[in-house]
Amino acid sequence: MDIAVLSDIHGNYIALRRCLEYAFSRNINKFFFLGDYIGELAYPERTMQILYDINERYKCYFIKGNKEEYWLNYRAGAEKGWKDKNSASGALLYAYRSLTARDLEFFEQLKPVQEISVSDMSSITICHGSPNKINEKMLPNDDRTFEAMNSVKTSIILCGHSHIQRKIIHKEKCVLNPGAVGVPLFSGGKTQFLILHGNDGVWSEEFISLEYDVDTVIRDMHEVKLYEHAPYWCLLTENILRGGNTSHGKILSRAMEICREETGDCEWPDIPERCWAKALNEMIGLQK
Repeated sequence: MDIAVLSDIHGNYIALRRCLEYAFSRNINKFFFLGDYIGELAYPERTMQILYDINERYKCYFIKGNKEEYWLNYRAGAEKGWKDKNSASGALLYAYRSLTARDLEFFEQLKPVQEISVSDMSSITICHGSPNKINEKMLPNDDRTFEAMNSVKTSIILCGHSHIQRKIIHKEKCVLNPGAVGVPLFSGGKTQFLILHGNDGVWSEEFISLEYDVDTVIRDMHEVKLYEHAPYWCLLTENILRGGNTSHGKILSRAMEICREETGDCEWPDIPERCWAKALNEMIGLQK
């Protein structure tokens, strides 16, 4: 038995198609999706349609990611707080405006954590961040990671969120992160996922990295004018898509530090664009 495990698509429908085509070529018909389905990239509706289609044709399990919480919380908060033409929230607003009632209902019914049993194999815990918190990263040699591993009954935990493929072993338990389909880090610009093999009662992993059409992804971003909605966020996204390894979170943190240094205070999403520009230039030498 083989299961494809995909996480952090972030609206990259082109990378998603590539991963699914490869999975189908391996005769895989079961899929775990670990959250963050749209977020950074153009034509979010295309990603959602692919997910609906595959869910109708194959056995799929879907988990809620922090992005899904963003959309639901924004709706619950009367759609206030996010700003367009803003590097902190412009891409979020673009993605949210693409969502249909069907999409929001789909996200609403998702669970943050599931324990899944497949055939006669041992159960697996699937989550987005950690079993304890949807936006918590499972990191190597980290006490919180070990606590989270100890908090579940299963010996295997599948998680995403960090956008980095990795395996963590602690005592009798194992964390597997498939990396990110959409905006992966430390992948050389390749899209990534995981195939979980079940043989003779034992699970084993196969990490997959694939070349795909990055240029079209970036062309789509320009076509829908995403760079106008979130200028520096999109510059950073493009850098990651082309193989850069500095995350959005690190640049955001530095931009907010610069904002506080200059103004004495900083509240998301009110981060001046000049602070984003300075953070990008300082950390990765990227200029608009």
